[in-house]
Amino acid sequence: MCTSHDQEQGEAPQAGAGRRGFLRATALLGAAATAGVALPGVAEASPAAATAGWRPDTDSRRFTLAVMPDTQYLFDGPSINPAPVEASLRYLLEHGRDDNIVFLSHLGDLTENGAKEEFAAIGKAFELLDRRGVGYSVLAGNHDVRSSTNDQRGATPYLDTFGPRRFQGRPTFGGASSDGYNTYHLFRAAGREWMVLALDWRLSAQGYAWAKDVLARHPKTPVILTTHELVVDDDALSSYGQQLWDRLIKDHDQIFLTLNGHYWPAGRAVRTNAAGNDVHLHLTNYQNRYFGGAAMIRLYHFDLDRDVIDVETVSPWILGRAAKGLNELERQEIELSGDADRFSVGIDFADRFAGFDPVPVRPARPASKILIRGTAAYWRFDSPVSGTVRDLSGRGNDLAVVSVGGDTLGWSADHHPDQPGHGSLEFTGFKSPLKGAYLRTVDGAPLNSATFRDGYTVEAFYRVPADWDASHNAWAGLVGRTGTGGAAGKTEGDPDEPLATLSLSDGPGPQWAVRPLNQQGIATNWGDETAREKWWHVAVVNDGRHTTMYVQGSPVARNPHATAIGLTSVGLPWLLGGYEYGGKIDQILYGRLGDVRIVERALPVTSFMTH
Repeated sequence: MCTSHDQEQGEAPQAGAGRRGFLRATALLGAAATAGVALPGVAEASPAAATAGWRPDTDSRRFTLAVMPDTQYLFDGPSINPAPVEASLRYLLEHGRDDNIVFLSHLGDLTENGAKEEFAAIGKAFELLDRRGVGYSVLAGNHDVRSSTNDQRGATPYLDTFGPRRFQGRPTFGGASSDGYNTYHLFRAAGREWMVLALDWRLSAQGYAWAKDVLARHPKTPVILTTHELVVDDDALSSYGQQLWDRLIKDHDQIFLTLNGHYWPAGRAVRTNAAGNDVHLHLTNYQNRYFGGAAMIRLYHFDLDRDVIDVETVSPWILGRAAKGLNELERQEIELSGDADRFSVGIDFADRFAGFDPVPVRPARPASKILIRGTAAYWRFDSPVSGTVRDLSGRGNDLAVVSVGGDTLGWSADHHPDQPGHGSLEFTGFKSPLKGAYLRTVDGAPLNSATFRDGYTVEAFYRVPADWDASHNAWAGLVGRTGTGGAAGKTEGDPDEPLATLSLSDGPGPQWAVRPLNQQGIATNWGDETAREKWWHVAVVNDGRHTTMYVQGSPVARNPHATAIGLTSVGLPWLLGGYEYGGKIDQILYGRLGDVRIVERALPVTSFMTH
């Protein structure tokens, strides 16, 4: 850990003359001024990249936060060498667009002795970001200031170089404490505001009060807290880190991630805050490794669609030298792949942030909004079923409840977040002995004889419980029509299979198996497995020639290319939640079924009920 100056002087490659020779021999990236000697450099970013402004994609749900820990051995009295830091900063500039890098956080101990000359050198290196308007934060570590002091220490070379004046006017700069040692920064990513709260090596009472006030003034903003000391080892906080947790982090649910350096090796901890949510606390520091860590950077790749942060650790300085050949130590350090340096953190962001910034619930939409042109049937379950379920299309395709073994249909307010109706039916089907309840269209319903020769769209919302078991629950139908292939004179394959069924396979996953008008055999669309305890939307779209299945609005892989025209009918009812085999009910759904709509034409994804 960086608590003793003597401890941190042991890196042999830091010796001035020896290092200068080493750098010349290996054609180091960038220019390093060491004792007045200019070393060979390489080109910076392309001219266009060098002059263009910093333009992260603020709407993309994938973005990257870059982190640079302790760089002190590179700025140590006569051993000042900014080249590795410059290489890392150039890397961010050159890869900013590809990785959608939105911000950089330095974790303190920028220098070894906190001297004016050391800060002048690293301050100049960071001008690479200043010239491009890149958002970044720094903070003081115990080697940047007198370690016995807190944020009320007064003037220092650190403050002269990286004080609030440096950041004034920068779009991401939110403000600083009156002493200048604590700052907060706001950036936009994934369509929302995020904060980096950069705190001094040691907070005073005034520092804590300032931080709490900043959080109170941004009550809906997720916060990444950076400081020099917090985590000391895997699943362990330092005594000061525990103080930060107790006095600030624990009671502020906005703080979901903390980043610190100071100690080594890298490690992680997770703590549960007062709101009952996990806070991920990460230690990253490489100053004990080759070339004082070589200004390694850690990249936090946020993906809000996958609900994950993928983390990687690389040395741009060594990467830039690879073409010229690397020595033994460089080959080991070019990219770190251990569990503490390359990992993923799963976070359901919407759920994690719901306590302070809940996602607004989409209101129910009236049935009239869902009755688009060509709607053949539309059923929704806004209240418990008693007797007949009306077809809201007005076409007369009403549903009646059929009970097996005396079971009934339950009701729940649970529903897919994008479902028009805010309710669902609970089916309790079981294979053996067969029991449950399902719905069927009434005799004489127009839907029973419809063949959809010009195309169709069948949509449904469903959810299966955690204890859904393939041996008892697989192959129940969500939506389907009765009548067998044999009854229709189509005996290729199994003649006892129904003429059309949207069923849940043993995955469970949706399967559309039908006998089109132009085929003797069964045409099948297979969906991928869909997770339990989650609402899904499935749509089957036929354009009069081909059939495509969509799950959550995305086409599945196993959509057949053969021509499939319409649906064969023998004039028998359709079922919701039931599946017939050989003309008899064979399986009943176990799970929840939301709105179901059948339209007598092919719909684009933008016309699905989820839109």
